[in-house]
Amino acid sequence: MSHQEMKLRLMTLQDIPAGMRLKEIAGWNQMPADWERFLNASPDACFIAECEGRVVGTVTTISYEDRFSWIGMVLVDPDFRGRGIGTRLLEKAISHLDARGIPTLKLDATPQGKPIYEKLGFVSEYEIERWALRRAAGCAPTAEPAVEDLTTILALDHQVFGASRGDLLRSLANCAPQFVCVARHGTEILGYAFGRRGSLADHLGPWIAQDESAVGDLLETFLRRSHRDTVFVDCLQSNPWARSLLRAHGFGLSRPLTRMFRGPNAHPGRPSLVCAALGPEFG
Repeated sequence: MSHQEMKLRLMTLQDIPAGMRLKEIAGWNQMPADWERFLNASPDACFIAECEGRVVGTVTTISYEDRFSWIGMVLVDPDFRGRGIGTRLLEKAISHLDARGIPTLKLDATPQGKPIYEKLGFVSEYEIERWALRRAAGCAPTAEPAVEDLTTILALDHQVFGASRGDLLRSLANCAPQFVCVARHGTEILGYAFGRRGSLADHLGPWIAQDESAVGDLLETFLRRSHRDTVFVDCLQSNPWARSLLRAHGFGLSRPLTRMFRGPNAHPGRPSLVCAALGPEFG
C-alpha cells in the first residue's frame, strides 16, 4: 500500500463509532467511555488510519507523568490486514512519543503481536493472563456502597503503578463507584480494587493487595457488587494468591498476554502487589 492510499491522522471524538466498529469485530470489551478516556488523556497522541474513505485502523497512547506511556487499541480492519497498517500505526505512535521525550513505552502483547513488538525494540517484563468467569445471569448486586475517598488509595497506587494515574482511576470511580473496593486493617489500607463495565463483561482491575486475606476480600466484594454473567480479570501470572483464588471461584483461563517495555523502565512500580492489571489498553 502506498502512502497516498492510506492517511494517518489524529483520532477525535467523532471517530469513536469507527473505533467501536473495529473493536466489535475483534471481540474486545471496550465501551465508548474507554475511547473517551484515551482521547481526554492524550488528544494529540491517538491515531487512526484511513483508507478508501473509511477508518481501517487505530492506536491509542496514554502518558503517565511523562515517566512512561502506554500503547493500546492496535486494531486493523480484517479487510485491510496484511498491508502494514498496524505496523505503521505503531511506528507513528512510537515516533510521536519519542519526539516528546518519553523515555519508556509499555504495552501488553498477545502471542501473535509479541514478535512484531520485539522487532520494534520491546522486551518482556512479565506475563499476564486473562481469566473469565461465566455464571448464571441475573446475579443480584448488593446495595451500592458509599463513595470512597480516593486520596489515600491514589497515593498508594502511585507507588504500585510507578506513576500517577489519578485522573484515570477517578474516571473509573465516577462511572462505577460500586466497583471501588477497599480492604483495611483499622485505618491501614491493605488493598484496593476498581472496575468498569464493558460490552461483554464487567472487568476487575486494578486489583492490588498486600496480603492474602485482602486478595480474597477484594475479589469477593467485587463479585457481590457485579451483576453481570461474565467477569474478566487480567491477572499477573507471578502473583502467589490471585490465580488459585480465581480458579476456586470458577474462573477459567482465557488467553495469555506479555507485558513489554521499550526504554529504561526506570519506574516499574511494585508488581509484587499487583493481583490484576487495569487492562491491556491502560496498563
